[in-house]
Amino acid sequence: MTFFQNFGITSELIGILTIDITIAVILLTAMRYLQGWNLKVNSTHELSERDNFAFGISTAGAVAGLGIVLTGAITGEAAHSFLYEAIGMSAYGIFGLLLIKLGRFLHDKIALNEIDKNAMILKGNISVALVDAAAAIATAIIIRSVLMWAEDITLDTFIAIFSAFAISQLMLVLLTRFREKQYAKRNQDASMQAALAQGHTAVAIRHSGYMLAMALSFNAASHFILYEPQAYISNLIGWLVFSVIMLICLSLLQALVKKLVLANIDLAQEVEQQHNIGIATVELAISVAIALILTSLMA
Repeated sequence: MTFFQNFGITSELIGILTIDITIAVILLTAMRYLQGWNLKVNSTHELSERDNFAFGISTAGAVAGLGIVLTGAITGEAAHSFLYEAIGMSAYGIFGLLLIKLGRFLHDKIALNEIDKNAMILKGNISVALVDAAAAIATAIIIRSVLMWAEDITLDTFIAIFSAFAISQLMLVLLTRFREKQYAKRNQDASMQAALAQGHTAVAIRHSGYMLAMALSFNAASHFILYEPQAYISNLIGWLVFSVIMLICLSLLQALVKKLVLANIDLAQEVEQQHNIGIATVELAISVAIALILTSLMA
């Protein structure tokens, strides 16, 4: 034990980490089976017997998302007691799981309102599954940033977290509507959601990049907004204003960098008409890279 103490690792800290890891494993396992329950199917049957790749991608997004949320709940620091740590980790983990599920529900009903996402995934639609997984991960990134921003375990904390979550879902819907208008403008008023339903993987990859980038840039707002437990309205307005500013900055930078990195390439023609997955993936990488750089500059 003396060896570990030289590195600041005490028996109390080991106990705390053991509790955190145990709860995390339980919640991650639960998320896998919740996926099947949500779609009213047997997850084992879908994954290993039907070999439903779309269901697997969707499940991967949910599990990865929950893992991201849990990193915001695990501090690595000694709590007041083992019981307090267990309660805190469980509360944040379960609340994060519920918010991911709620976020996916809202995304299905509002953002992807023209298609039946669950039915598409059960039919093996990879494009819809990619967007679904990206939405879950984007929501998780946002929840994590809010968990890191808020403090303590009180009702005020959960209200603050839910307020920022609500703003993030609004921004995801606005982003989707903007991308749909851009797609329709370039494709004779065609529907982007219809393209996803028809299995347009390139469009799904590109749109996933935009959602992930927006989530990462949303994290920058946490560095500017001072957490005040009972300042419900100012917290809400603060997240809204900064998220809009960051989304505008992100969009402008993305447009500029894509013109430079992908110069002499007709992106609309390649991605939307020729289903060029390679270029769509480069667009995703550029979106995420710009968001990461922008966020690090704001930290």
